[in-house]
Amino acid sequence: MSRKSPKKPRKLRSEVWFGRHDRDALVHRSWMKNQGIPHDQFDGRPVIGICNTWSQATPCNAHFRELAQHVRDGILDAGGFPIEFPVMSLGETLMRPTTMLYRNQAAMDVEESIRANPFDGVVLLMGCDKTTPALLMGAASVDLPTIGVSGGPMLNGKYRGEDIGSGTHVWKFTEMLKTGEMRPADMVEVESCMSRSAGHCMTMGTASTMAAMVEALGMGLPTNAAIPAVDSRRRVLARMAGRRSVEMVREDLRMSSILTREAFENAIMVNGAIGGSTNAVVHLLAIAGRLGVRLTLDDWDRLGREIPCLVNLMPSGQYLMEDFYYAGGLPVVIREIGKFLHKGALTVNGRSLWENSRDAVNYDEKVITPLAKPFKPLGGIAVLRGNLAPDGAVLKPSAATPKLMKHRGRAVVFTDIDDLHRRIDDPKLDVKADDILVLQNCGPRGYPGFPEVGNFALPAKLLKKGVTDMVRISDARMSGTAYGTVVLHTSPEAAVGGPLALVRTGDTIELDVARRRLVLHVSDKELAARRAKWKAPKPHSDRGWVKLYCDTVQQADKGVDLDFLAGSSGAGVGRPSH
Repeated sequence: MSRKSPKKPRKLRSEVWFGRHDRDALVHRSWMKNQGIPHDQFDGRPVIGICNTWSQATPCNAHFRELAQHVRDGILDAGGFPIEFPVMSLGETLMRPTTMLYRNQAAMDVEESIRANPFDGVVLLMGCDKTTPALLMGAASVDLPTIGVSGGPMLNGKYRGEDIGSGTHVWKFTEMLKTGEMRPADMVEVESCMSRSAGHCMTMGTASTMAAMVEALGMGLPTNAAIPAVDSRRRVLARMAGRRSVEMVREDLRMSSILTREAFENAIMVNGAIGGSTNAVVHLLAIAGRLGVRLTLDDWDRLGREIPCLVNLMPSGQYLMEDFYYAGGLPVVIREIGKFLHKGALTVNGRSLWENSRDAVNYDEKVITPLAKPFKPLGGIAVLRGNLAPDGAVLKPSAATPKLMKHRGRAVVFTDIDDLHRRIDDPKLDVKADDILVLQNCGPRGYPGFPEVGNFALPAKLLKKGVTDMVRISDARMSGTAYGTVVLHTSPEAAVGGPLALVRTGDTIELDVARRRLVLHVSDKELAARRAKWKAPKPHSDRGWVKLYCDTVQQADKGVDLDFLAGSSGAGVGRPSH
């Protein structure tokens, strides 16, 4: 019986740079050798780019130099050639006006850096909110073998015997300062107690949600979502990811083989089960757009309706990410909702999502509740429609006040963020607890950049009376660490003439989450008259990135990517540079 001849090794992309003996290869190898790289590194082994978003201006990612070294060790273990490279780092805590203005710019940086360099595969180091989608978007447009490593959450905050959560308690303590329940000196003490280690927010905010999405999509190794940043097991995971990246190149396992329609559907359902951030909506839409996977707001609503919230974490619940990891982490959640999922979806370790999670053990049912006794019955993202949001708006039921999920009230309108800041705490503001607060011109173009101002604070006069929540509607986003009955991403936004721009104080608005309705009770005739008088805001800039962004950004229901970045350009090697 004849034997099949062994499969001929696939020619690596990096060989175009390093695998010849001519002028260009001499240049490429010689200059790399000035870093102490021996010649045998150029012997045809896979070249793995380590895409690093380390920056002192991004405190969440401040430990990435060390994490990159562990990835590097893993690549060397597996016989690969590691090359670390930096890309734009997006830090929520310092950047203005919003990191979301720069997500697409960072994605372009990632895409072009990968394509222009001799990489056969990539490891993405990401932590703070927008670094995760930016890196996934950019890498997806190149479509090389790629694996994600999240930086991990901070340790639990500790303040006067109480666990406190980054972000979530920021909103709480700020309101307490307004009412006199906290003093400025208390706030200074809180600052040190909240951020006790390297890592991103330890609540189920956007950073933790997106780390969970990396694992649920199959783009990260099991347990990627929850290992604390300073836990030694995070370093082990980074090293194992480095090893696995080399194997993925040898298997030619590319992002497009993992990020399928089924993978995105799994991620949407997992997002519901963890009580994940509304920001995941725009990020997953954008990532899918880079791969040509059709994903819509309706998919979010349809897939999330039956998924209860199982994870008792702030802002929806009591515990924090450290507790989540010790309870078993995301594999437990995936096992619990397994009947809903596409179990055969492929992941970066070569096994299915279900194979990675089916034997997970729940060590604390107070933190991760069983499917039969969920923490909250509604975990998905509700997509609302009506004449106020013809292209959709979103609300997070697990973070909302149940009695406000069906509400009819008088609109109190703020024309932009400056108007809000001027008037929201004015004792003379005409506002009552059952009114609906409306914020305009804070969408992708209006702000610009689609900021996290949708969960704006309630009027001080009502906070002092004990009011803890009101219906708020805007074309903005909100922090994943926030809570409340907040309608977000209203599309089209006010700045492009969406119906939100036509709302006036005194109008009646109806919210009915169960029926997915968001209706402005104003006649079509009156709205047409208002539209005839509406004038578009002046451009924010006549040059640079802001102009390019405002001229080409898509609306929230499309993922807020730039229109010319949809799709991909592949991993083709460019012309020689010499």
